[in-house]
Amino acid sequence: MVVTSRAGAYRKGMTTTDPAAPSDLTTRNWFFCGIGGSGMLPLALILRGMGAQVAGSDRSRDQGRTPEKFAWLETLGFKLFAQDGSGLTSAGQVLVASAAVEDTVPEVVKAKALGCERMSRAELLSRLFNASAHSIAVGGTSGKSTVTGMIGWILTAAGRDPTIMNGAVMKNFVAADAPFASARVGSGGIFVSEVDESDGSIALYEPLIAVLNNVSLDHKSLEELHELFGDFLGRAAIAVINADDPESLALVHRANKAVTFGFAGNARIFVEPGTIAEGPTSISATVIDRNDGAAYPLTLKVPGRHNLANALAALAAAQAAGVPLNDGVRHLAGFSGLARRFDIVGTSAGGITVIDDFGHNPEKVAATLATLKAHPGRVIAFFQPHGYGPLRQMGHELAEVLATRLSPEDVTILCDPVYFGGTVDRSVGSERIVGMIREHGGQAEYLPSRDDCADRIVVLARPGDRIVIMGARDDTLSLFARDMLARLP
Repeated sequence: MVVTSRAGAYRKGMTTTDPAAPSDLTTRNWFFCGIGGSGMLPLALILRGMGAQVAGSDRSRDQGRTPEKFAWLETLGFKLFAQDGSGLTSAGQVLVASAAVEDTVPEVVKAKALGCERMSRAELLSRLFNASAHSIAVGGTSGKSTVTGMIGWILTAAGRDPTIMNGAVMKNFVAADAPFASARVGSGGIFVSEVDESDGSIALYEPLIAVLNNVSLDHKSLEELHELFGDFLGRAAIAVINADDPESLALVHRANKAVTFGFAGNARIFVEPGTIAEGPTSISATVIDRNDGAAYPLTLKVPGRHNLANALAALAAAQAAGVPLNDGVRHLAGFSGLARRFDIVGTSAGGITVIDDFGHNPEKVAATLATLKAHPGRVIAFFQPHGYGPLRQMGHELAEVLATRLSPEDVTILCDPVYFGGTVDRSVGSERIVGMIREHGGQAEYLPSRDDCADRIVVLARPGDRIVIMGARDDTLSLFARDMLARLP
């Protein structure tokens, strides 16, 4: 059996069961469709670490994408199958599949034929989460993974031994035997998880502490988001709310008890004006608790004001969970960041830096570009949209960000949206976004193939440039970023 240690590494030969885990879940036979996905993988790891039998399949594995990830899962004892239905053999198995998975997928067809129960990822996660004695849910359009990682690290360093469910690899927990550490299994009775509003599943969670980072366009309209996030805050005993975001602050009346954070002077946990110092790979400031006026100097090993805001959210949540602010600040100084969150891949011999980043909606992209533009040097922004549907939903806002947050000498290059199959409408793609960027006065190019984009970037790049690779839902973007660095002079 496999479990994370307190250092976060997965170790063979060890078994632990979180006392909060419902026995009816840990004793069942689970099959994950899309087990390598950013939302599926950590959940599968947590279930496996709690003692459950877990198998799965993934279209990416069949296509030869990120083979090292699937090889690692097999070393942990996961049984992996081709995504052809062959892994489902009895009615006693439970199929875990995203609500977006189509009925024509072989596992879904086979599960129906066998009479297997089906659960969505969110249904399973919420069952585990809601059974925990102390639960912290992190919601919002942007920053969820980073805040979840920060809270998880603070609680781990404070000896609280949390279980952490994240959509990104947490560098603090990466080890030789845990290269994809997007989850951690603890026995402290605390469950920290990011929760998703894009499919409405945030409604399933009943947190003790609910964190709301921000509310902005991504997958749903603002009206829908207000209802979802307002209900989310109302179900929690304590709501941690971003005072700098008007859309979030407008929901404060829905909270049973609210703790606010932000740069604004009216926030409970805030930054002392004039103390922010930004570096290319770090940021520091003085954090103040309005309740007692105590001030604590904080230095983060991750850059950008958005990460400072994320830190305030994490500190406020950890304090609500019983970790004193001074301890939270001290522990957060050791936070190493997340993979694909302004992840500096390296700098070529000619002085060209490549950065791998998860930015995929207007707010995330704006934060990444603001961090880049806080320092000198031209920016070449490569963007691979994370789907045709999201591109239609947020295209105008995304184009405006890419046009207005970059300088005239900067360049944006887009390829076609990521597509792994299915019946999605692909009639409108990235060329529309490039047209809108140009209408806003920005410099942009569209090349359908990602390989052609790489060739173009290599031609454009010159010493001192920063090349940022942005996009979501595609693990191979990290390999693309590494290959890009290797090609640069």
